[in-house]
Formats: sequence, C-alpha cells, structure tokens
Amino acid sequence: MQYFKLPDRISTIDELEDLLSTPYPETISDLKEVDGDIMILGAGGKIGPSLSIMAARAVKASDLRRRVIAVSRFSRGDLPSRLKEMGVEVISADLSNEDDVAKLPDAENIIFMVGRKFGTSSEPELTWITNTYVPALVARRFPKSRFIVFSTGNVYPLVPLHSGGATESTKTGPIGEYAWAALARERIFNYFFRINGNKAVIIRLNYANELRYGVLLDVALRVAKGEPIDLSMGYVNVIWQGDVNNMILRSLKHAQNPPLILNITGPETVPIRWVAEEFGRLIGRKPVFTGNESDTALLSNASRAFELFGYPRVTLRHMIKWIAYWVTEGKPIYNLPTHYEVRTGEY
Repeated sequence: MQYFKLPDRISTIDELEDLLSTPYPETISDLKEVDGDIMILGAGGKIGPSLSIMAARAVKASDLRRRVIAVSRFSRGDLPSRLKEMGVEVISADLSNEDDVAKLPDAENIIFMVGRKFGTSSEPELTWITNTYVPALVARRFPKSRFIVFSTGNVYPLVPLHSGGATESTKTGPIGEYAWAALARERIFNYFFRINGNKAVIIRLNYANELRYGVLLDVALRVAKGEPIDLSMGYVNVIWQGDVNNMILRSLKHAQNPPLILNITGPETVPIRWVAEEFGRLIGRKPVFTGNESDTALLSNASRAFELFGYPRVTLRHMIKWIAYWVTEGKPIYNLPTHYEVRTGEY
C-alpha cells in the first residue's frame, strides 16, 4: 500500500529533499517502540542529511520528547542551518579525534554512517583509519547504546547472476582493499558488541539512489553525453534513498545481540543494458555500449529486509523517469560517480 502519491516528476531540490525525508506511517509507529535520543554519526554525507531530517520529522509526528542529533565535520556550509531548521541538533566534530568523540553526549541510539571508499587506492591508510579506528573509538565511547551500523554489499564476493544475490548467510569474500576495510569495520564493532552487550543491526547497503547521485544517474549521464557504458558489471541492485532512510530508522526496533545483519537494496536484478535503453528512450539518445556482460556481479538479496519492512515504495521505473527528467533539465548533481562498474575492488 502506498501512503502518499508519488509525483510524475520532481522539479526542485526542495521537492526532492521533502520526498527523501518523508517518514512512512510505519516508521513513525516503530520509533514509538524505541526509547531514547537518536544520534547520527557521519551525518554530513550523501544520505545523512535526509536521514536526520526524517528522524526529526518522525519524532515530531509521534509527539515524542527526544533529541535527534547529527554529528559530522559538516564541510557543506549551509547544511547545519538547514538541519537546525528541521529540528535536528547539530554537533561539529572530527570522529577520528578521541577528544571529540569523548565530548559527544550520551544517546540511547547511535546510527553510525562513517566510512571511506573513494581514494582508497591512493591513500589506503586513510581508508583503514576511517573504517576501523573510528569504529573502535565510537564503540568504546557508547558501550550501552543501541547501534545501527552502515556497511556495504561489497563485503560479499561477486555471485552468479542466477543466484538471486548474496544473502546474509553468504560467506563474505571482499574484493579489494576498500571491501576488506569495510568488513574489518563490521568485525571491530562485533567485538565490542560482544564484550559490552550492545544490541545492533548491521546494514549491508547497495546501491542507494536519488536524483543527484547513484548508479542510475551514472548511466543516465553517460547516455545523455553519448559516452560508452561498460557492460562488464552488467547487473546491479538499486533502491530509492527515501526507502533506505525509512528502513534504517525502522531497523532500530529490531536490534539484537549478536547483531542482526540486513541486506538493504531493491528487489530486482537490474540489467544495465536495459536501464540504458530506457534512459535512451526518455532522453532521446541511443546509448553506446562497450564490453559484454559477465556471468557474475555484485548482487544482494534483500528478502529478509522485505519480510520486516515490506517492499520499497518507490519503484525502479519511478526512479528512471525522475532521473531522466532531472538530467534533461540540467538540474544540480553531486558529481560523485559510484564506479559501480569496477570489478577489481580498486577505488
């Protein structure tokens, strides 16, 4: 069931931000069953702002007296003021600095979003510090909090296309240094959760999409520019970021020890060739392809999450239509390619 009418198109950033941060009724209901303040660490990235605002909107809608706190270095100058306007408390901190972490207020619920992927090949030490040392600092600082830990589907190996994607019980098989550091992040948190007894959910996400970034935007831009589209990673999973945000907040209710592991992504195994042809039809340019589809890909099976939360509200076709219009109209983007086509794990 759909609880709000999805628009035919999204024309402004305000419309986009509103849709990305709209809590579903189930999200509001589930948060009523979770006691305490919510603190989002690493809230200044691509997903963090809309997630923080959604949490504040859900808290307000449920008439709960609790704080929603966003913590980041906040490199975007206008972001703190926008978050404050929406009822989010803002703390500027360097989470790799032990003193900054020590000064953070107590919070019953921690959503940990800190991570580094791109630039690993040139500065691997920074990726390892971000993905391992920072988790250790945070886990030691909050030995009694409930945790949601962002991870990635990159901890899995490439799987056969007919497999339906890696499940949470699939043996991990990271490819490349970033993926190994991401798995190390999980392992470090698990160690502290075991000795401290924290309840937690580990979220293995791939790939969140909205109109300013994501795999679908990457393909649309290449179609619009007439650039070749590499088919060697010929299939992907994608999910609307607003659906991700709702699932993340609803996951707090399901935290447990040992941690629950959840794959979060869309339900389809999506062919890149088909996506490009759809964008070609909507944008009015014939896509150009290079390479051929391999018989394996980085794919995840999110059926466990769907059992808990239901299927995503925003469909693949909605995302494609919205992005085609956004690109055609020359709307703002983050210019942060996902590099989904990489099969070697080098980022």
